[in-house]
Amino acid sequence: METLRHIVLLVHLVGFAVLFGAWVVEAVNRRFAVTRLMNYGLLIAGVAGLALAAPWGISYDLNYVKIGVKLVVLVAIGALLGIGAARQRRNGSVPPALFWSIGGLTLLNAGIAVLWR
Repeated sequence: METLRHIVLLVHLVGFAVLFGAWVVEAVNRRFAVTRLMNYGLLIAGVAGLALAAPWGISYDLNYVKIGVKLVVLVAIGALLGIGAARQRRNGSVPPALFWSIGGLTLLNAGIAVLWR
């Protein structure tokens, strides 16, 4: 069971890597756009994160404060991606502040996953 939990953790981190990697590609190319790959990365990270929040296969208590903070940040990233996609359809690009916020919050959420014990 512990091995399965570690695999789900890997999938969770890969989801953030996909989201952050797609964001970095757009940032390096100075396109300031929301892509479908960013949404897929968010979906992967979110589903795997919810699976990790279930108390299965562990002998210790979960840190529900950490889980709550990560969920709030994940919802904020999702909202920014949705707002950015709507603005992109309307104006052709995402405002730079909104675009940089997506990358910063993604990095913050991955950092919380790795560093908060």
